[in-house]
Amino acid sequence: MVVAPPNPARSGKPEPIELPVINLSADRSEVSKLIVKACEQYGFFKAVHHGVSDDVIAAMEEEGLGFFTKPVCEKQRAGPAGPFGYGIKSIGVNGDSGEVEYLLLHTNPSSISQLSHTISDDPKKFSSAVSGYIEAVKRLACEILDLMAEGLGVHDPSLLSNMIRDVDSDSMFRLNHYPPSSYRATTTTEIGFGEHTDPQMLTILRSNDVGGLQICVAGGTWVPVTPDPTAFCINVGDVLQAMTNGRFMSVRHRALTNGYKYRMSMAYFGAPPPHAWLSVPPELVTPHRPLLYRPFTWAEYKKVSYSLRLGDSRVQLLLK
Repeated sequence: MVVAPPNPARSGKPEPIELPVINLSADRSEVSKLIVKACEQYGFFKAVHHGVSDDVIAAMEEEGLGFFTKPVCEKQRAGPAGPFGYGIKSIGVNGDSGEVEYLLLHTNPSSISQLSHTISDDPKKFSSAVSGYIEAVKRLACEILDLMAEGLGVHDPSLLSNMIRDVDSDSMFRLNHYPPSSYRATTTTEIGFGEHTDPQMLTILRSNDVGGLQICVAGGTWVPVTPDPTAFCINVGDVLQAMTNGRFMSVRHRALTNGYKYRMSMAYFGAPPPHAWLSVPPELVTPHRPLLYRPFTWAEYKKVSYSLRLGDSRVQLLLK
């Protein structure tokens, strides 16, 4: 089983890991079982036949790459990220850094529209591409959360998805761009985005056909994930680990640069409304698995987790 190690992970050059690939168009009951198994064993899986159109993906990729290829002085008009907007190398406010530049956006359409004027020469086109992509992956996230709830035997199958459907959902969207290491006169890989777990419920990740994502397996070894431009990579966040009473694992992961090619990833972070009351459904508490996590709000956990360094262990703060 993949776990989040208490200490920094060891480096190494293991073989790439082949995460479970789940066809979302297959038999629903079987799909829900496979998703639960993958989240219990790996905390990650790849979703294919996901229903997000190639046109929607291509439009978002075009806008993202168009922004990152601008001169630095133009990109800086959209920054500094505080937290939304353009950031480069500096990640958050606690001293974390990496070889990455990024755009962080709230998924609220009015927030996207406002910020797009500092990002694009054609803000309507940018805003339309972002909103269209977010709407598509949000539907995908809701479908996956419903399948998770069904597979876990939760009485209300929409319990989890309703939190990101809520008009006050605190979901976010981030575009990451990792320039090739050779830009800095070296062909070695470097840390693009340091090790961490995602604090939200779940992440819907897509990247171009360039490796870089690594997850931490038991024993603290970093294992690369084989890139697949036809699939979305789904991973469990801290909130979902707590709400499943520890059945699902929020796993440490990181991103490395490539020695020769740029890597761009697009991450949708599904999160509850700030003041929604989050607790373990009663169906997931049994004599064999007593209650592990106390009730909490996303605002409470977000405040605490964002006050820590990127690599700090956080979800144990929710233990009962």
